[in-house]
Amino acid sequence: MVKLTMIARVTDGLPLAEGLDDGRDLKDADFYKQQAKLLFKNLSKGHHEASRMSIETGPYYFHYIIEGRVCYLTMCDRSYPKKLAFQYLEDLKNEFERVNGNQIETAARPYAFIKFDTFIQKTKKLYLDTRTQRNLAKLNDELYEVHQIMTRNVQEVLGVGEKLDQVSEMSSRLTSDTRIYADKAKDLNRQALIRKYAPVAIVIGVVLMLFWLKNKIW
Repeated sequence: MVKLTMIARVTDGLPLAEGLDDGRDLKDADFYKQQAKLLFKNLSKGHHEASRMSIETGPYYFHYIIEGRVCYLTMCDRSYPKKLAFQYLEDLKNEFERVNGNQIETAARPYAFIKFDTFIQKTKKLYLDTRTQRNLAKLNDELYEVHQIMTRNVQEVLGVGEKLDQVSEMSSRLTSDTRIYADKAKDLNRQALIRKYAPVAIVIGVVLMLFWLKNKIW
């Protein structure tokens, strides 16, 4: 059974639409919604290996597809057929692109297409019972295969993003430290030159001063 449905822009993770009735009968709904938002955040940073993926999270699976810089994500029971979950997402994608395609890039506020919930709820009902003739036909459709879609664990996926962020942060820190050390090295070299030539400059200055005074007196 479909538990959650969320749509977000991949470039910045901005949520565009969501199933408003989703999660009412779901324990820890806020926890799983937060996980979904973290996944969107990772995707916006380029931390994705495939345009279609299934992600294990507790007793559920997140399934998502990325198309046209938009991520369509749903969370289903583990027992819910993967094939139906992805066909559900395909239906959402086709309608969302048809209705809102030319406004996706210019959307500036979260949930700019919240009215799309009407279509989400209507479509979700069609996929509710896996034994209907319509859904059985979809399950038997050999042209739509999902066997090769990668399955990962949610902690593994989110962990990849965190590790990459740490590497990026370390790289920035090393660059910053290198600049600091370079500046310090220049200061030390300058001080060494001053210490080396200062006595000579003082002697020359004294000699010139004495020479000037001598000429002044005479």
